Amino acid sequence: MNHHSARYELLALITEGENILWQGRPNKKCFILEAIFNPLLPIALIWGAIDCGFMYAALNGNIQTNQAPESLGLILGGFFALHLMPVWIYLAGVVFSFLRYKNTSFIVTDQGVYTSGGIFTQNLERKPFTEMSNVNLHRGIFDQMLGVGDVVMTSNHDGYNSRHNLYRGTTICDIADYAQVYQLVKKLQTDIYADTMYPNDLRPNENHGYKTQYKPDDDLNS
Repeated sequence: MNHHSARYELLALITEGENILWQGRPNKKCFILEAIFNPLLPIALIWGAIDCGFMYAALNGNIQTNQAPESLGLILGGFFALHLMPVWIYLAGVVFSFLRYKNTSFIVTDQGVYTSGGIFTQNLERKPFTEMSNVNLHRGIFDQMLGVGDVVMTSNHDGYNSRHNLYRGTTICDIADYAQVYQLVKKLQTDIYADTMYPNDLRPNENHGYKTQYKPDDDLNS
């Protein structure tokens, strides 16, 4: 699934009468760099260095003493191939990040936030504004270097996200217009969430409380 079909799949989730206010994709360079320099990198480097050191010492010691059986290389190779599993897991995560990037797309409407992701399967999610309790802005090291940022939307029941030091939720990650999208989502979340929790006029067809009718802003579409 390329990024065009990922966006098409999200568009299929949008209901009639729902207006698209913004749509976009992550910055590719930042997305890949964050996949490379993830918390597993130090573990993979240390683990790999230790295993390679042990393998070299074992082979070198046996060869020098002429005690190395012909099958020693195969035995050690098989053992360390399994023992290096954390390294293989890290490398697989980096390689598959390119596929995950192709499948990642975001859409903001006047009713909620739509995100797509996944590697071999399609993960399409919708986060209604009525379920959002917090909207936060996150900018990591690479975000700041490349001039992008993340908009993180959470609910009270979301778990903890150690990556962003925030509660786990829906994230529009690595986008250049992060400030504008943050302001847009925050306004929609504040107005619609408050209007739902504290209805005015007993919720007639025309609500005279918060402004819950929005129209697309061409300047925010991408």
